[in-house]
Amino acid sequence: MMSAPWTPDSWRARPISQVPAYPDPARLAAVEAKLRRYPPLVFAGEARRLKAALAQVADGRAFILQGGDCAESFGDFTANIIRDTFRVLLQMAVVLTFGASVPVVKMGRMAGQFAKPRSSDSETQDGETLPSYRGDIINGPEFTSEARIPDPARMETAYFQSAGTLNLLRAFATGGYADLHEVHRWNLGFIARSPMADRYRDLAARIDETLGFMAACGMTSATTPQIRETDFFTSHEALLLPYEQALTRVDSTTGDWYACSAHFLWIGDRTRQPDGAHVEFLRGVNNPIGLKVGPSTSADDLLRLIDALNPQDEPGRLTLISRMGADKVGRLLPPLLRAVRREGRRVLWLCDPMHGNTISTAARLKTRSFDAILAEVRGFFDAHAEEGTWAGGVHVEMTGRDVTECVGGAHRLTEADLARSYETFCDPRLNAEQSLELAFLVAEELKARRQPAHEMPAVAAQ
Repeated sequence: MMSAPWTPDSWRARPISQVPAYPDPARLAAVEAKLRRYPPLVFAGEARRLKAALAQVADGRAFILQGGDCAESFGDFTANIIRDTFRVLLQMAVVLTFGASVPVVKMGRMAGQFAKPRSSDSETQDGETLPSYRGDIINGPEFTSEARIPDPARMETAYFQSAGTLNLLRAFATGGYADLHEVHRWNLGFIARSPMADRYRDLAARIDETLGFMAACGMTSATTPQIRETDFFTSHEALLLPYEQALTRVDSTTGDWYACSAHFLWIGDRTRQPDGAHVEFLRGVNNPIGLKVGPSTSADDLLRLIDALNPQDEPGRLTLISRMGADKVGRLLPPLLRAVRREGRRVLWLCDPMHGNTISTAARLKTRSFDAILAEVRGFFDAHAEEGTWAGGVHVEMTGRDVTECVGGAHRLTEADLARSYETFCDPRLNAEQSLELAFLVAEELKARRQPAHEMPAVAAQ
């Protein structure tokens, strides 16, 4: 089915879901033409560097942390919001590095995560029915007929906001803000105010000892760039294909096609049809890519998708992102792990513990339970341990702000707390403290399950 020649627009001949109905095709085409003339947001060499890092994850020698907003908002385009999310991701990564004793690959759901799939094309409020909000790159969140009309000009706004965000992220990653000593000091501040401080102090003390030893050996921020700088990559769901195609470029050094809107793109659970447009588009770009694997995924469908998306079995190319739900992961994930391993496929696995654990409150607010999120992560680790495969990382929706959108955690947020600072237009996110708490708990899981490298199962054959 996928043997036909690929071109950046070959997806247009495929069935497509989750597509907005733009009222003016000529205006859409004009915006696409404009975007095709703009510079790429990321570069092929950066995407290749990420793919090499992900190949290490596939071999059980690294771990992935992927996190950020459910959907970025044009109204939240400020330096402080970008900085705070980046900062918490760095804090989480340091904790996970010590827990897993392996490098942590850092990917933000940032600089392009503007589109969201919806379960229904429309929504009704107070008897009025309007098109669903599909993310700021498509239409507006306000419940008015004008705001909900898909507007192609929003793609240009998304491009420029992504460019600004990437500029700031690159400065943070290489300009000293990511210094390991600073990140550790931020974590000490978190521990001091956490109700679970005693539980986390041992890890903090070990980090202190390590930094002291490194300094005694002459490895300081001034002498060792790896302490002062970090690699940070961007990612988003490749949902709005006119935007993605417009930012697809030929790499001048290799002649290969790359999607230049982000380093890493993924296919969602609602758009993973093997003969569909989204699979067709991503099969042809050379970026590392991801595929959401939900409860309805069969082993046969998964293997068929792996064949389409990674026919050369290239290490680091394909990441499978499990999002089963805490009550289903122990039953549904192991058969998929066995099928993929039996076929000898070199993929890596991430746990998305957010999307399968969304519930609605009596006040009709969507929320997620911190306990359910942690339970799915543990179930994910359990399944991999049983099958002898490598649990490669976590994929979380989170923010660096003090929102109240998920219940539970050390501060025991309840449904009554949600209204205090419920800011998301889409799905609920972990706040800064819940995100860090999750990182410490995952680090404990990794430490408890860690095996010496020579005792690891044959994960390279996945």
